[in-house]
Amino acid sequence: MKLEIGKIFIKDVIFSDKTCIENGVLNINKEELKDYLKEDKNIKEVKIEFARPGESVRIVPIKDIIQPRYKVSGTGQVFPGFISDVQSVGEGLTHVLDGCAVVTCGKMVNFQEGIIDMSGPGAEYNSFSKMVNIVPLITPIDGLGKHPHEETVRIAGLKTAYYLGKASKNNKPDEIEVFNYDPINEGVKLYPHLPRVAYVYLIQSQGLMHDNYIYGLDAKGILPTLISPMEVFDGCIVSGNCAAPCHKNATIHHQNNPVILELLRRNGKDLNFVGVIITNEHAMLKNKKRSAFYAHMLAKIIGVEGAIITEEGGGNPETDLMLNCKHLENLGIKTVLITDEYAGRDGRSQGLADTTPEANAVVTCGNGNMLLNLPPMKKVIGHIESVETITGGFSGSIHDDGSITVELASVMGSLCELGYEHLTTKFR
Repeated sequence: MKLEIGKIFIKDVIFSDKTCIENGVLNINKEELKDYLKEDKNIKEVKIEFARPGESVRIVPIKDIIQPRYKVSGTGQVFPGFISDVQSVGEGLTHVLDGCAVVTCGKMVNFQEGIIDMSGPGAEYNSFSKMVNIVPLITPIDGLGKHPHEETVRIAGLKTAYYLGKASKNNKPDEIEVFNYDPINEGVKLYPHLPRVAYVYLIQSQGLMHDNYIYGLDAKGILPTLISPMEVFDGCIVSGNCAAPCHKNATIHHQNNPVILELLRRNGKDLNFVGVIITNEHAMLKNKKRSAFYAHMLAKIIGVEGAIITEEGGGNPETDLMLNCKHLENLGIKTVLITDEYAGRDGRSQGLADTTPEANAVVTCGNGNMLLNLPPMKKVIGHIESVETITGGFSGSIHDDGSITVELASVMGSLCELGYEHLTTKFR
């Protein structure tokens, strides 16, 4: 199996009478895009804003972040089950608008939404401040409930990313990276002396807006499943998750999953990457056990010798993380865990809600309780008052001069448990 990722580097974005890409500038026909989004009758109004690196801009509250992509060849289309049919993806040529992102914003859906600062100290905590951001501000119709509101904003973001990605259809990529994935039986023949490594991909599926989707299917309804790594790059996993902004995996994180990227790049060199086992994080212990047992059975069937496990969210998902670790280690499969912590503002509290003795190789992506003082910005896209009610904010977070005090938990993607950012925790 082969997937080519054709990157088209985006340096800036402007409004224009035609949506196209010229000399690294993304031109957007604003009215055409707004009309496309307003085909959804749950949307009352749409505004399109831009936020560029280094600008004095704060975006809040943010629901999701998506990278514009478009499948030029191969079966299916990006975001299968939402934008396109449920055909399998992960092969052919996919264009990527590199250096830009779609950031969905507007009236708050739930308290677990986040902040991006495009400059100042807050900009150091995620990669999105270094991107050109296209921000659809979605106003829903009056009286729309939280669940249809979330769905409306989620799909509007995906449609925007698809619409912008399609503008690259006739562009020549600036750079192409080719990914190959061998069927398991072929990989064993090709690399008989290399350790067989799988990626166990925990996806939050706890309901009450803690949901994600696989080919459009709510992940609550799956048993652990083996997929090819490249399917993820084409958007087969979509975030519908309103978990804490610091450690929810936005759709862009799935599209650029660094664990999968690194395993593919090392495949055939120092390891044999046998595949991705997607599994879910449930709210009930019985369901957690079912998924963990079945994930370890899949690993056993395909002869896994080593595994990387990533978490999404925190609190009771740590039980999913530890159950998977325990079962795999008891099979003799060496595991490495990637997580983050909520260790208190002084770093002295217990960082994880659950542990197991088998978890002896753990990578941590930082402490969500760390307190930040962020200066005022000249422009706010969205609704600044939401800062006091989002995760990591509190009554009194907004100061008279427009500066804010929040925990790192408020900053979108700052502690991404896929290892997307650069933070960690040092033990003393």
